[in-house]
Amino acid sequence: MKKKDKTIKQEEEQIQSDVSPDDITDTKSSKSKKAKKASNAEKLDDLQTKYNELNDKYLRLYSDFDNFRKRKAKEFTDIIMTASKELVVDLLPVLDDFERALQAMKEHDADEESIKGTELIYNKLHNLLKQRGLTPMDSMGKEFDTDWHEAITNIPAPSKDLKGKVVDVIQKGYLLNDTIIRYAKVVVGN
Repeated sequence: MKKKDKTIKQEEEQIQSDVSPDDITDTKSSKSKKAKKASNAEKLDDLQTKYNELNDKYLRLYSDFDNFRKRKAKEFTDIIMTASKELVVDLLPVLDDFERALQAMKEHDADEESIKGTELIYNKLHNLLKQRGLTPMDSMGKEFDTDWHEAITNIPAPSKDLKGKVVDVIQKGYLLNDTIIRYAKVVVGN
């Protein structure tokens, strides 16, 4: 047994000589290095999460502001386009009266100077309103559409191809910047 004890003691001494005190501190420092790395990794993950949240908030705020800016620009453009709408609507009866006056003057053989003078004033008014975005509807012979026309009456269609179409225009319809400001009053063929 003494031999066995001796060999065990020799092996223990050998192991102790193989494991120096420096190795023990190295394992302790490697454990602390691993702990520091794990701690740093957690901090990095937390910082990355915070960064992602802040970046997401920034992108949402930026897109909200961009949408707000576009909406306000569109509203401003719409206001400019329709700022004179009330005035244009109030001038439409005057435009209609000029058209009726010209037609009456031509039917009753008025002198040429009067017709030219009236046409000149009518053209100035019409061109001024046209520059502001006023366009007359062309309804004659078109398919009757309740989105554009107001039917005053139905009459028997003079021909089969005029069935359901506008046969006569009683009052012109107008658009202001592609928005209907007055529906055309029409007679529809039935």
